[in-house]
Amino acid sequence: MGGAVVTRNRLHLGRAALTVVLVLLGILMLAPLVWLISESFTQESAAFDLPPNWVPRPFTTENFSAIGGLIPFWRMALNSVIVAVITTVGSIMVSLLAAYAFSRCSFRGKDKVFGLMLAALMVPAQMTIIPVFILMRHLGLIDHLAALWLPALINVFSIFFFRQYFNSIPRELDEAATMDGAGHFWILFRMLVPLSGPAVAAMGILTFEASWNNYFGPLIFLSSPENMTLPIGLVTLQAGQGGSSVVVFAAITAVVVPVLIVFLFAQRAFIASVAAAGIRG
Repeated sequence: MGGAVVTRNRLHLGRAALTVVLVLLGILMLAPLVWLISESFTQESAAFDLPPNWVPRPFTTENFSAIGGLIPFWRMALNSVIVAVITTVGSIMVSLLAAYAFSRCSFRGKDKVFGLMLAALMVPAQMTIIPVFILMRHLGLIDHLAALWLPALINVFSIFFFRQYFNSIPRELDEAATMDGAGHFWILFRMLVPLSGPAVAAMGILTFEASWNNYFGPLIFLSSPENMTLPIGLVTLQAGQGGSSVVVFAAITAVVVPVLIVFLFAQRAFIASVAAAGIRG
């Protein structure tokens, strides 16, 4: 009896110690973000004091107002939203169709084609940027937003992710739907996609974040300020236009916070889908 009590107490102490360690790590990870947001609302004369100000004093919103006078921030934000939304919706649609074909359809060379696609994941984007640039130039899409979202419609990792999730769904459901006269599109969009809601949400978050933070693509394909996206705008604000540090911090806050809000609302679906795809697949 006494041994059981000791064991129980040790488990409680271990869990308490683990909780304390995780809380401390969480605080260390959140501290730079909190400091960034605090400095973005602080007047430049009082910024970067030591010890750091975790609460903005004196409080001001002038840093955010000054962004528009240095770069076309809202135009760049609109460009980023357009590219991110088209990339996210388009790539998920293409990936769902391709994943369904690799998971549910039988055709000659399916495994070889899928293996070739997975091999493409090992090729860095920097190695394919030259042929993609030449293709976009022949299509007349240089310095156009389509040069960013059109190549991004093919997402090999997304196809692999959805295929693994579809493989975890029993095929008996497909057979029952087929006996009732359902076709491939009905099975995909009326049955598999609703059952794959967490996977779609997770891939939507990953795709949107990757597109929103994409710096390499806009740097290569875009040249006009009115066509640039926010990552290029932040670099321009810091280097080319001589923006002060607190204004740069304010711009970074305006770029980072929306993505964090989206992730906070969808984090449960994200975690559930990753766990399901990893365990079931």
